[in-house]
Amino acid sequence: MTVKVDRELCIGVGNCVVIAPTVFELDDQNKVVVLDPGSVDEETLMEAAKSCPQNAIILEDGDGNQLYP
Repeated sequence: MTVKVDRELCIGVGNCVVIAPTVFELDDQNKVVVLDPGSVDEETLMEAAKSCPQNAIILEDGDGNQLYP
């Protein structure tokens, strides 16, 4: 699964960081960056993506099909 963050949409709430701290962190601009998406299972990635109030986290399958949002 590929994880992308739309930095224009991200407002730095940090729910994703709480759910998956090995995958996401906030940078010095208070925007989320992706670290290691393979460090958690797909269920956790989906939970983290769904926790974003701005839908800034984009999940894609191996073929590039968007799974979320």
